[in-house]
Amino acid sequence: QVQLVESGGGLVQAGGSLRLSCAASGRTVSSYTMGWFRQAPGKEREFVVRISWAGGSTLYADSVKGRFTVSRDDFKNTVYLQMNSLKPEDTAVYYCATQKPVIVGVTTLPRDYDNWGQGTQVTVSS
Repeated sequence: QVQLVESGGGLVQAGGSLRLSCAASGRTVSSYTMGWFRQAPGKEREFVVRISWAGGSTLYADSVKGRFTVSRDDFKNTVYLQMNSLKPEDTAVYYCATQKPVIVGVTTLPRDYDNWGQGTQVTVSS
């Protein structure tokens, strides 16, 4: 099993940038498709981006496309989320997770992911 720890969150003004990290231990993330999700107060957890284990193909939510960039460093066993041009509506707790091996294909549903980290708070002020 893999353990995930997110970091890099904080308070930033609208238009600013943050880079989140998702560090893995226990197993290498190179064999997992990884996902980033976020959850704002009173809202359901929502998909942000996924990056596949094979070839590193990516899928972004429309709300972050062109502003966020996901990458992975399998040597460091870490996945990153570079967030630029941040907006107040990006405020949320951000989580990383691994796609369940039994789930084949592309999925953006939180229930198809596990090994969730504890999350890191991102707050964007207007």
